[in-house]
Amino acid sequence: MFSETARQIVHMSMGVFALLLRVLTWWQAALCALSALFFNAVILPRAGGRTIIRPADASRGYPFGILVYPVSVLLLILAFPARLDIAASAWGILAVGDGAATLAGRRWGRHRLAWNPDKSVEGLLAFVMAGGAAAVFFAWWTAPSVTPRPATTFIIAAPILAAVAAGLVETVAIALDDNISVPATAGAVLWLCSLVTADAWASHLDAVAANLLPALVVNTVAATGGWLLRTVRLSGMLVGWAIGVAVFASLGAQGWALLFLTFLTATVTSRLGMKKKALLGIAEERGGRRGGGNAFANTGLAAVAAAAAAVTPFREAALVAFVAALATGGSDTAASEIGKAWGGKTYLPTTLSAVRPGTPGAVSLEGSAAGILGALALASCGAVLGLIPAWTVWAVVAGAIAGSVVESALAATLESARIVNNDVLNFVNTATGAIVAMVIVRIS
Repeated sequence: MFSETARQIVHMSMGVFALLLRVLTWWQAALCALSALFFNAVILPRAGGRTIIRPADASRGYPFGILVYPVSVLLLILAFPARLDIAASAWGILAVGDGAATLAGRRWGRHRLAWNPDKSVEGLLAFVMAGGAAAVFFAWWTAPSVTPRPATTFIIAAPILAAVAAGLVETVAIALDDNISVPATAGAVLWLCSLVTADAWASHLDAVAANLLPALVVNTVAATGGWLLRTVRLSGMLVGWAIGVAVFASLGAQGWALLFLTFLTATVTSRLGMKKKALLGIAEERGGRRGGGNAFANTGLAAVAAAAAAVTPFREAALVAFVAALATGGSDTAASEIGKAWGGKTYLPTTLSAVRPGTPGAVSLEGSAAGILGALALASCGAVLGLIPAWTVWAVVAGAIAGSVVESALAATLESARIVNNDVLNFVNTATGAIVAMVIVRIS
C-alpha cells in the first residue's frame, strides 16, 4: 500500500549521496546519476518500491517524479562540472527541503497560503529552514574539492537564498513536478551568487548607496499611485515596489525609467479594446489590474539582472539582459493585448491551425507586429537612456521575438494541459529573450 510518508523519507534520504560529490569527478558523478535512473526505472518497481509509487503514477505505468529526480541531479552535475558544490547544495534543497515541506505541511499545516490554498505557511517555513540547512552543509562539505575554494560568505548566504527562492517556487500552483522546478531554481540562484565578487560590489557601492533613498521615495509614490489608480492589486503594488527599489538602487533613474515605460506599456495595452475583450471573455482578470505574480513574472528577471550589473564583473552583459528582459516582457504584453483587441485570424504556432482569440499560445499578424514594434521601441529607449549600445538594439529585438516564439509554443502545449500557468510562461519568455540577446551580443 502506498505511503506518502515513506515516499518522502526515501526522497530525503537520497540526499545522503550528495556527500560523494566531494570525492567524485563530474563524470563519475554523472555515471552514478545514470545508474540511479536505471535503478528507479527498472529495479525499484520490482523490488518492493510500490509503497513509494503514488497511485497516479501506478495508473500511468511509470513513476514520473521518481524518474525525474535522478535526471535533475544529472543535469545539475552536467551544468556545473567545475562547481559540484553548487550541484550538491541544490541537491540538498531538492532532497531535504522538498521532503520536509511535504511532511511538515501534512502534519502541522494549518495556515493556507493566499496564492495557493493547497500549500501551507508551515510547509514553506519547513522547506526554507530544512532545505537551507542542508544546502549550507553540502556547500561546506564539497567546498574543498572546488578550485578556488568558495568564500565563506557564498557557502552560507547563497544556499539560504537558493532555499528561499526554491521554496517560493514550490508553492506556485502549477502541475510541473517539484523535482524539476526546485533544483532548477536552486541551481540558477546558486550560479548567480557565484558570479558576485567583492571588487565589483565595492566599485558600485557608492552609487547604490546614493540611489537608495530616491529609490525608496520614488517607488513608494509610484506603487501607491498605481494601487490608487487601480492599475495593480495589493500584491502587485508590494512586489512592484520591491522590484522598483532593486532596479533604481542598482541602475539609477535610467534603469527605473525603462522599467516604468515597460509597466506603462502593459497598462495601456491592457486597456485597449476592453469592450471587445470583455464580450469575447478574454479580457484580463480584475480589469487588467496586475498582481504580484504577474509583476515578478514580467520584471523579476530584470531586477535580478539589474542587481547583477552592480555586484558582478559582467555589467555590460547584465545590462543587455536587463533591457532584453523588459523589452521581451513588454512586447509580449503588447502583442497579446493588441492581438485580442484588433487581431484578425489567430493561429496556433505548433499546428498552424486557426483557433479562437484568447486560446493559449494563439498568435495573430496584428499582435505579432505590435510585439515587434513594442520590442523595438523599448530596446531603443534602453539605448537612448545609455543602458546599452545602440548597435545591440537588434539583438534585444531578436531576443524578444525568440521569447515570444518559445512562449507561444509552450502555451499551446503545456499551459493548455494545465502543467504551467501564464506567469511561469511569462518568466520563461523574459528569460529566453535575455539569454538570446546576450548570446547574440557575445558572438557579434
